[in-house]
Amino acid sequence: MIKFGARTDTGRVRENNEDCYGAVPEIGLFVLSDGMGGMASGEIASRLAVETILAHCREAQANPSLPLVGERIEGISDASNRLASAIRLANQVIFQAAQKNPLQQGMGATVVAIRFTDQRLSVAHAGDSRAYRLRAGALQQLTEDHSFIAESVRRGFMTQAEAGASKLQNVLLRALGVDSELEAEVAEDVVMEGDTFLLCSDGLTHELSDSQISAVLQHAHDPRKAAGSLVDMANRAGGGDNITVVVVREVAKPSGALAWAGRLIGRS
Repeated sequence: MIKFGARTDTGRVRENNEDCYGAVPEIGLFVLSDGMGGMASGEIASRLAVETILAHCREAQANPSLPLVGERIEGISDASNRLASAIRLANQVIFQAAQKNPLQQGMGATVVAIRFTDQRLSVAHAGDSRAYRLRAGALQQLTEDHSFIAESVRRGFMTQAEAGASKLQNVLLRALGVDSELEAEVAEDVVMEGDTFLLCSDGLTHELSDSQISAVLQHAHDPRKAAGSLVDMANRAGGGDNITVVVVREVAKPSGALAWAGRLIGRS
């Protein structure tokens, strides 16, 4: 059985919340998006991203023959391919919306999404919103940021200390809506009893260290309390950006098909 909790907050500096999250627990789907763009465009982009991904996966669940958007990726599961398809569609929706409305030109969004299928996990992302897994007390980042800073560190052009002090934190190399086509990065993992998964926007990771995040996930057994505690801590640390957290926890070994109930789309 899987339990989850989520919370989004404007933070202490921004006037509006450009983050959005959503879930379709009955099909094991959880999505988080961080919008970008002038005026209210970021809010629009993140909402379009979440709503499009949820709707596409729900439609495919009801109609498994629904064509994929884009090419099938060999070597990964149908669930992972469907998640990649949903993100491609969301990219198209945001890009086309921006082309039609001059006030929305330049809007875009990050996305990170996970989907549980029996005891396997699909992870897909574009941008710098992250997915983590806590297993047996060890926190592991499951995604790599698609950002100028992260790529510079990976290539050895910048140290972690330099990266932390850089003013280029928000320069992304991949995001929804920027170009007419986009490929999400997709990975798969095995789910084990007791695993906890975290989706978060950069408003959390810019304020809290991995060790702080790990401590909360280990000690707050209720995912809703864990999500709330992480947001509160990030605000106390400065709250320099919107903060959104989705915590999903495997609390018992599944027997047969997982039973899901409910649906949620959340914003501040």
